[in-house]
Amino acid sequence: MALAHRGHDVRLYEMRPQVGTPAHRTAVLGELVCTNSFKSELPESAHGQLKREMRCLGSALLDAADESRVPAGAALAVDRELFAAALQRCVEAHPRVEVVREELRELPSGPAVVATGPLTSGALTEAIATELGDDGLSFYDAIAPIVHSDSIDRSVVFAAGRYDQAADYLNCPLDASEYNAFVRALRAADRYEGHDWEEIPYFEGCLPIEEMAERGHDTLRFGPMRPTGLQDPRTGRRPHAVVQLRREDRRGQMLNLVGFQTRLRTGEQRRVFGMIPGLADAEFLRFGSIHRNTFLNFPGRLAPYGATPQRPDIVFAGQLTGVEGYTESAASGILAAIVLDGILADGEPPPLPPSDTMLGALYRYLRQANPDNFQPMNSNWGLVDPMPDAPRRKLDRRRALAARADASFRRWAAGVGVAPSGDRCLAAATSA
Repeated sequence: MALAHRGHDVRLYEMRPQVGTPAHRTAVLGELVCTNSFKSELPESAHGQLKREMRCLGSALLDAADESRVPAGAALAVDRELFAAALQRCVEAHPRVEVVREELRELPSGPAVVATGPLTSGALTEAIATELGDDGLSFYDAIAPIVHSDSIDRSVVFAAGRYDQAADYLNCPLDASEYNAFVRALRAADRYEGHDWEEIPYFEGCLPIEEMAERGHDTLRFGPMRPTGLQDPRTGRRPHAVVQLRREDRRGQMLNLVGFQTRLRTGEQRRVFGMIPGLADAEFLRFGSIHRNTFLNFPGRLAPYGATPQRPDIVFAGQLTGVEGYTESAASGILAAIVLDGILADGEPPPLPPSDTMLGALYRYLRQANPDNFQPMNSNWGLVDPMPDAPRRKLDRRRALAARADASFRRWAAGVGVAPSGDRCLAAATSA
């Protein structure tokens, strides 16, 4: 979409439905296979800052998310079916975009953005490995279960946000004995195994729940099951642990077990997760699962902006490059378009955003990380340049970082001739 809005005719290859993946269930361009949340919109958060930078550049993804959002406190969460439909309409309405439904098995001979994601087909993966050298990494990504809201016990589960924030989450409280029994059952549960499970380099931000439980008895209670900022109305006290449920759809019929990505067998998920108070009779609309994710050794094999040394007009983008998350992947796609547009116009890429911005800091990480131990990365304030004389209070410090990043990013955007183009989807529909 970013290339099309810069005047380029774009041929978009999508292999579904001719060729499927282990995670996708439809052929819709905007299908979300993992969480339905695009994370925080708080202005002082790292993810909130990344969204501001994306809106500055013009983001079709955020347009579709705004159109399909569901209540989720400070997070931008969407009805996944409405989101997918909105994003597909946006793409198909643009007169400069041609969608080709077939598998691309080789790297293109002309200028291209390769954003095939962590589920790149086998043939194209081999072609990329041939181009770069076979030293890419891989990991397994885990998906959390979804339950039907009608099947939970409302006498136990309570609606609340942490520290009196909007009550957009449902909470399943556990006392100490219930938590202890749950952790024991989780550790003992039967899991899907693979021939190379022992060598899996899991991404730390998406560990299966059972893997976290193996790290210590209280690991979950200080992670996805932390009870901080919550009070059980039945007792008037903070629970020992809590499982949060987040809406998956606008009507609130589908609820995601937040942070419960898993590789437990289906029957074990029903048994073990049924031990969670309020979920004894839960109807599972989707069980957790795993699928193989592949990403490239960016710092070892790619140019600073994501091109191959041999082909500066082939730019990699998205989760394939080692950014982790929906918005990070989409933001890298917009940046890839700006880079490729500059290469085609001037013969060389424009400067990347500075490292005191969120997108610029992500790209600095990609190019400067240790190529011998490269791991995917989310947006976080630890990536950006520190501030001299930063405020001591964490919230004030993050607000200062965000204000600096926002001003710096807008200066960079103006310097490379980038300006927001309004509502991308509306503009595409109007021009079509």
